[in-house]
Amino acid sequence: MKKSVLKFGLFSMILLGMVSCKNKEKEMADKRISELESYVDSLKTVSAEDREANWDRISQDFETKNTNANDALTSLDEDSKTKSQERINASNARYDEYKVIVVTEKETVSNDVAVQAKISPSQLLRDRLFGAGKIGNDMSFAWVNKNNILGVYDNYYESYKANKENFTREDYDEAKLLFEALDARKNTVEKEGLSSSDNMKIASIKVKLSPMFKFNRMGAKSRENSEAKE
Repeated sequence: MKKSVLKFGLFSMILLGMVSCKNKEKEMADKRISELESYVDSLKTVSAEDREANWDRISQDFETKNTNANDALTSLDEDSKTKSQERINASNARYDEYKVIVVTEKETVSNDVAVQAKISPSQLLRDRLFGAGKIGNDMSFAWVNKNNILGVYDNYYESYKANKENFTREDYDEAKLLFEALDARKNTVEKEGLSSSDNMKIASIKVKLSPMFKFNRMGAKSRENSEAKE
């Protein structure tokens, strides 16, 4: 009888030890998964700009926590493992949503840079003064009509003022050539019914631009000569 009690006691201790071990494994798995879930949830509080700027570190931290969570599943029973895996998969799905946004944005920026690198300085200037793709090598202003010509002149003037400090002499020559081509188009538009009010406003813009072409180019020449001596 005494031996039976001892055997039962020993069995109970072993059983309790096994249960305790399983509980600890389950607790560890829950902890690792909770850390993963909390980390992914925290990404929604980070701005899109900060996520993109720090994505390398974010992805490394995620991979570490994701690996830790998956490693913690190996000792669980099948039922617990299945439920825990579902939690991990849910966190992975939310993380992938952020990843798609960041990767897509990075690819877009990279493609834009590549495209810009292929565009000639002359075309970049034309795009800056009139809008992307508006003016090609033929300098055709066929899209300019009596309804939008004042806006074209006004946009040209505002863009010219905003960028003139960075223009080279070649840029000024190109800007002046483009303006003369626009003026030639205006002669045609006038015959198509350009209002006298818009015509007067265009004349005012031309008066303001005329001296700027001359003096800004002179300033660019002086600046370039000074830089060449340095």
